[in-house]
Order: sequence, then structure tokens, then C-alpha cells
Amino acid sequence: MTRSRAQDPNVCGVTAAVAVIDGKWKTSLLWRLESGPHRPAELRRLLPGLSEKVLTQALREMEEDGLVHREVYDVLPPKTEYTLTGFGRDLAAALGPVSDWGHRRLERLRARGAAS
Repeated sequence: MTRSRAQDPNVCGVTAAVAVIDGKWKTSLLWRLESGPHRPAELRRLLPGLSEKVLTQALREMEEDGLVHREVYDVLPPKTEYTLTGFGRDLAAALGPVSDWGHRRLERLRARGAAS
């Protein structure tokens, strides 16, 4: 799905929402940022396999979409923190039932695999 779909007024709301969270890491970043502000290095430690390049790209897109706020502190060494915006918290709350559904699906798959 392309990012332009997130801004297309002629798509359904679900498509517009999925376009904003599309990708391997954005939902994990939302989940981690729900607990409070995090620095980029903290997020990389919390999400093994996430490269610095992909993290930077995802956070920039999430900031552009109004989901996260980037705070740069005027200190040495430079310090940057990311937090969810109100809009980002709204999205995280909306994804709660989807997460619950996903866990139920995984349980069904495990039960099916155990029965084999």
C-alpha cells in the first residue's frame, strides 16, 4: 500500500488508517511509545532487528502523519525524544480491539496446530 492512499479522500476509512500504520515496525513503535517518551536508541534496543535507517524513516512518517511528536533538547550531546500525540494515542486506542482479535486468531492457530 502506498503512503498516498493515507491522504486519498476517496478510500474507505480503514484503508486510510492502514496506510498510516503500514509496514513492519509502526505498530510496534506505537505500542512502545504508549508507555511514554523514548529516545531513538531506546526504541532500537526494545525492537531487535530494527535498523537505524528504518527507525528514522518510520518516525519521520509517523511525525508527518501527526502520530508522534519529536522533541529536540538543546544539550550536549544532542538529545531527541519521541512521544505519541493525542492523535497517536487515539490510533493506539482504536487498534486495541484489533490487537485483541489478533491474539484470538493466534490462539486458534495454536490450537489447530496442537490438534494436528
